[in-house]
Amino acid sequence: MTTLVADAPVSFPITAGLPPRPAYVTLPETGFEEPLDPVRQEILDLVHRFARDVLRPEGTALDRLTPEEMIAPGSAYWSVIKRHRALGLEAVAEAGLSPGDAVDLASMISEELGWGDSGLAIALGAGGLPRQMATRWGRQDLLDAFPDTLLGSWGITEPTAGSDMLDWERAVGHPSGDFGRPSMIATLKGDKVVLNGQKSAWVSNGVTADFCALYTTFDRGHGREGIVIYVSLNQPGVTRGKPLDKMGQRAVPQGEIFFDNVEVPTRFIAAGPNQYADAVHDILCEANAGMGTLFVGVARAAYEHALAYAHERKQGGVPIIQHQNVRYRLFQMMRRTEAARALARRVARFNALSGQRALHASIASKVTCTQTAFDVASDALQMFGGNGMTKAYPLEKLLRDARAALIEDGCNELLAIKGGSLLVDPGKL
Repeated sequence: MTTLVADAPVSFPITAGLPPRPAYVTLPETGFEEPLDPVRQEILDLVHRFARDVLRPEGTALDRLTPEEMIAPGSAYWSVIKRHRALGLEAVAEAGLSPGDAVDLASMISEELGWGDSGLAIALGAGGLPRQMATRWGRQDLLDAFPDTLLGSWGITEPTAGSDMLDWERAVGHPSGDFGRPSMIATLKGDKVVLNGQKSAWVSNGVTADFCALYTTFDRGHGREGIVIYVSLNQPGVTRGKPLDKMGQRAVPQGEIFFDNVEVPTRFIAAGPNQYADAVHDILCEANAGMGTLFVGVARAAYEHALAYAHERKQGGVPIIQHQNVRYRLFQMMRRTEAARALARRVARFNALSGQRALHASIASKVTCTQTAFDVASDALQMFGGNGMTKAYPLEKLLRDARAALIEDGCNELLAIKGGSLLVDPGKL
């Protein structure tokens, strides 16, 4: 007869190096971010507070004004520009950071501003872009002539040649097409450039800026040429159109600029005919990459709102985050936002640190991140249900703002074709 004996107690080994699984992982605002050094963290915290306490509430309030009210004296638009200038972010370049850390920090700052309000972030970005390019190009004379106390703009698009102006080398134009007469022409008169014509209503800060980095066709009888010239917009012969009444990004004022025999000294030419195509390439590299990092912030904002709401809103007797489909959709929002952020940061580092600037990389960032922002905002609004359609909640505004980004700085379809054209290696044809 067999006698059953209870199993002897087993002592399982303890592996000291195996960490216990966390109940919940708390991430920084910028997601899967490694810990930052104290200098970058302090700067980022400053920008985050500005985005949270200034850009977000003021952007929401400006969104509900008429375009005329938005740019009127005393509007919050002007106080935001003043308060942003007081942050002293231009001095970040002097913070003693390594080149890689400086590039990453610039991307993080752009994301934070977009997280706050994309319209105001674009107004601030466009306001500083001419000085940013003058710094890149080593033009101290232009920095002296147009100090940082002045609000800038970038004028390239025209009524009859919107996206065509971004495709100076005609990589996208139809073979049988004729671009026709431009809306804006510069001519030479002694030591002055004379400007006649107009830039279209989509110039950011066009109706408010003090000066403009103007990209224009140049006529000296040598065929199709262009120049970049820095122009004061507070001089005789310059007039502005009405500010646009738009669906989204209402906090960035956009409108036409008209030039009637406006004379500008030739010393303000930033790029002559021989460098014009280079200047178009360079500013598009900068602007498209900047749109990428900025709209990661919009995607992040939409995801954060959805995540918080899913913990609060109850349906089926439980918070909706308890439902599997809601968890699935939240994960997809998080995943897409993180993927867009990784691409945007990678492109910014490549263009800044590799010794070359790839426009198709910047285009990839812009197209991916703006589309991600729109998709995440749309999914987040769906999660809010009927509440998401109302102005009492932030999602309908985020969706409108993100939708505008699929068109500005070059519509995504044209940019994708242009990016594809840049993949053609002439040495292999």
